[in-house]
Amino acid sequence: MSRPWRRSDSTHGADDLGSRVDALEAALASGSDGLDPDGVRRARELTRKVGERTRLSGSHTVVALAGATGSGKSSLFNSLVGADVARIGARRPTTATPTAAVWGDDDAGPLLDWLQVDTRHLVGAARPGTGLSDGVVLLDLPDFDSREAAHRAEAERVLELADVFVWVTDPQKYADARLHDDFVRLLSQHESVTLAVLNQADRLPPESVASCLADLGRLLAGDGIAHATVLPTSVRTGAGIEDLRSRIAGIAAGHAAARLRLSADVVTRARELRTGVADTEAPAGLLPRGELDAALSRAAGVPIVLDAVGRDYRRRSVASSGWIFTRWVGKLRPDPLRRLRLEGGASAGTDPDDEIRAALRRSSIAAPTGPTRAAVEVATRAFARSASTGLPERWALQVEEAATARADELPDALDQAVTSTPLVNRRPIWWRVCNVLQWLFGLTAVAGALWLGGLYLLGVLALPKPETPAVGIVPVPLLLVVGGLLLGMVLAGLARWWARIGSRRRRRSTATRLADSLAEVREERIAEPVAEVLARHRATRESLDRAAR
Repeated sequence: MSRPWRRSDSTHGADDLGSRVDALEAALASGSDGLDPDGVRRARELTRKVGERTRLSGSHTVVALAGATGSGKSSLFNSLVGADVARIGARRPTTATPTAAVWGDDDAGPLLDWLQVDTRHLVGAARPGTGLSDGVVLLDLPDFDSREAAHRAEAERVLELADVFVWVTDPQKYADARLHDDFVRLLSQHESVTLAVLNQADRLPPESVASCLADLGRLLAGDGIAHATVLPTSVRTGAGIEDLRSRIAGIAAGHAAARLRLSADVVTRARELRTGVADTEAPAGLLPRGELDAALSRAAGVPIVLDAVGRDYRRRSVASSGWIFTRWVGKLRPDPLRRLRLEGGASAGTDPDDEIRAALRRSSIAAPTGPTRAAVEVATRAFARSASTGLPERWALQVEEAATARADELPDALDQAVTSTPLVNRRPIWWRVCNVLQWLFGLTAVAGALWLGGLYLLGVLALPKPETPAVGIVPVPLLLVVGGLLLGMVLAGLARWWARIGSRRRRRSTATRLADSLAEVREERIAEPVAEVLARHRATRESLDRAAR
């Protein structure tokens, strides 16, 4: 599994937003099936939000004041606006829907429609020295700890869309777990667009303000905001209000806050999804295939085929180089390749009709037995396990499914691979030489026999016989008969010995060709689908890394 992300202190630049979104979309396209569905859904919602927000006004910055009940958030909002716009509750929260104050004359209507904020107050052009600038859209949100579920949901909805976050708390609730666990920590990547306000600071003795601010800063650092900006404010005394205005104006300057916030959102979603992929994946081309190849070979009946190839080679050797007077006996023996319907393995050429006939051809090799099929399944799953080593569970399951998805097609594919593999090579030259010699020796013996027969017939008929040449005391006709027969038998014996050697070589060369044919089946039906999953995993990992850095 991947290692936890180490949080960087750096902010995420607005200029990188486009490339980050492209990388996130690429990761979703390549790896959505292997990632957490909820994370994928949130990432897709984010890419949709990025498109919508960037199409809207780029000259406005949405600043959301968010806080708990009693933190004085609405009073702070009115103080920043300079008018009593938001309703203030003395005891219970009265803000049910967001209220917006807009600085500047540019039309913010489409943006506020997208935010679904109906209560709007136009402040007008910013006055010199007020601290706020044109284009700021300040929102007063419902309390996020309201007892009204609808109020809480509304606050959370708008926070998902705001550009800048101002967390408003007070000396009594600044350590509230809901603030830190449910909001600040989840938005810890947004440090560049985050401010923290300790409101109602006038309730503390002057000497306690600094320690309270330091404690709040420590809590924010624990939430992941290492360099938190924490400001003390007091609506009653006006302390810190101008500083807060200036800080908001500084963040809004340049109109980059929206892109900064969206870029941080993309980083957050990418890092969230990144936990669903490993740091590396097995190299598909280097995965061990020996056990799988052996199982496929047995399932394809390769040992049976090789035995038939060896016997066929010896049979054909005898037919070409055996003793001329006994060759006919070999024709009585069955053709081992024909019995397996493999005799046409070398005939498939480039003609389309040949390809069609090859596709329709089936061997007579017995179908794989139950144990053989089980061995193939075991070897296939072992191959998948070696490919998915170190991958998260979802990716490992995809690898296994890819490896086994076409298991039902394997027997037919293996048979096709065997029947399409050339099993009969060209005739060796020594067969032709032996055949010529055997015919020569045979004809020599026949000639000698005819000669002797002629002499015998002349004797029977009491006709004068010509002088018979001899070698020493052996008549030439007898020498021809004996020599032809003996030489033919000796050559036949030698040919059988050469045939055994040639048979072993033919088995080895045929085994190599069959292994290549079965390897094509293995790659097409098992290895390539697995490699495709590993390639998607790599593409997803690299895309998420680009989106998250």
